[in-house]
Amino acid sequence: MTLVLDANVAAAACAEADGFAELRDVDLVAPPLLWSEFFSFVHEARFRADLTEDQADRLLNTLEASPLRSQAPAELHRTAWRIADQLGLARTYDAEYVALAQILGCRLVTLDLRLRRGAHELGFVITPTELIAAREAGREHDPEST
Repeated sequence: MTLVLDANVAAAACAEADGFAELRDVDLVAPPLLWSEFFSFVHEARFRADLTEDQADRLLNTLEASPLRSQAPAELHRTAWRIADQLGLARTYDAEYVALAQILGCRLVTLDLRLRRGAHELGFVITPTELIAAREAGREHDPEST
């Protein structure tokens, strides 16, 4: 299974000691934009003294060591443009995550509830809570999981 993660989910996973452990059997991908967003978020938090230098460094190291891989299909930006129009987004940043999931035919996992609600009609944008529930439901019906 492949999942696209957005920067909020990656940040939450990096903040936990075993944040990516639950997804070790999943191919985790994101558009290249995630790394810029993540580094910017961590830098801003350190700049505002919400994080110490050590905490910021730990988050950056965790992301760099994570199983998350960058994917940039040739049609990513044009698809993001079209999706931004479809979802009524002024900017294409969030649409890049949606576009990558659409291109790859997989789900996007986001903590951005505004994006989740706006992309509901697409049927493949979910929250981590929804992902966990779906995985647990799948295990209940999987005879090998008992």
